[in-house]
Amino acid sequence: MNIRIRQGDSFWFLSQLFAVPLPLLTASNPGIDPNRLQIGQIVKIPGFYLSAYTIQPGDSFWTIGQRIGASTDMIQLVNPGINPFQLQVNQQIFIPIRVRSPIVQGARDYDFASMVADIQVLEEIYPFITVRTIGQSVMGKNLYEIQVGTGEKRVHMNGSFHAHEWITTPILMQTLDAYLLGLVNNEPLRGLALLPLFTSITLSIVPNVNPDGVDLLINGLPEEEPYRSDVLAINNNSTDFSDWKANIRGVDLNNQFPARWEEEAETKPQNPAPRDFPGYAPLTEPESIAMADLTKESDFDRVLAYHTQGKVIFWGYEGLEPEESEGIVNEFARVSGFEPIQYVESYAGYKDWFIQEFRRPGFTVELGLGVNPLPIDQFDEMYEENLGIFLASLYM
Repeated sequence: MNIRIRQGDSFWFLSQLFAVPLPLLTASNPGIDPNRLQIGQIVKIPGFYLSAYTIQPGDSFWTIGQRIGASTDMIQLVNPGINPFQLQVNQQIFIPIRVRSPIVQGARDYDFASMVADIQVLEEIYPFITVRTIGQSVMGKNLYEIQVGTGEKRVHMNGSFHAHEWITTPILMQTLDAYLLGLVNNEPLRGLALLPLFTSITLSIVPNVNPDGVDLLINGLPEEEPYRSDVLAINNNSTDFSDWKANIRGVDLNNQFPARWEEEAETKPQNPAPRDFPGYAPLTEPESIAMADLTKESDFDRVLAYHTQGKVIFWGYEGLEPEESEGIVNEFARVSGFEPIQYVESYAGYKDWFIQEFRRPGFTVELGLGVNPLPIDQFDEMYEENLGIFLASLYM
């Protein structure tokens, strides 16, 4: 929600007026010097949106404010050209509405368009987040990174490396939404204060690494050629894509990283396939290249890659993981009930590469139980189990 600065306004005053933490107000307006505000300057207020309202008989700014939980000054601030003492019946004004409920509803078929629509709303309501494109998929869909926070510690999470594990995307998006809602309303999540996390941590989330594959699985064959013909050929002319893990070119993105890639490739399909083909070399696909570039550029302190299924957390690689990883994964296990597994005979994954290259804690979190793609009726349970992992990853 945008307002215009008046004589005497300050960021501190606005944070008190709208009951928004000052660090969030400051982060929502990165190009503005709080010490040099100018009359008429536009300032973004996080956690609110404007709604049109038609004046009814007997209305005043005070009575309207009583109904919606806003002060008369808040209503005056979003209606600078209106005299509150000369309101007319049927006159149109704006009223500031505080966001009190979640925006993201993840328990549904959550394709790329659904994610983009939610990201756009989150950007509008929570302007202290930063959304940027880190690359594009084979079919040209943007790979989005969402950043929250201003701290030096950098924590990264990602989802949907594998198409038939697409449920990890709405899990991450709904978890992020709960975090943002708690921040702006200064309310705890699971009893934990969130504002200290905002000022101490920069959270990075890439909710959908494989948007082409996810859309293939949820929406079916693309109309565009040559992708339509190519995926049919790779899938033996079947339109059942329920077992599709790969990107649209039939490359398994989580088998693409240079961490014993050659050994992994020897045991996997040698040509494009619905699952497990590691490519003809490491980092050939735009999606995996974008993730590697982001990780090298961002200098993450720890990463969590979300997959399904098994309710396990993989946390080691070749003995290169730091000592602190064990304590972190044990806390993840405590809050979620998942089983920690240090080593497994599988290589070339994002988590493996991260530990190998940076010697920092990396985790593969396998949500849910059953056969991929997991049924949507597991969503709520998966969300609650992950919420503990999410908070622990930031607090530890």
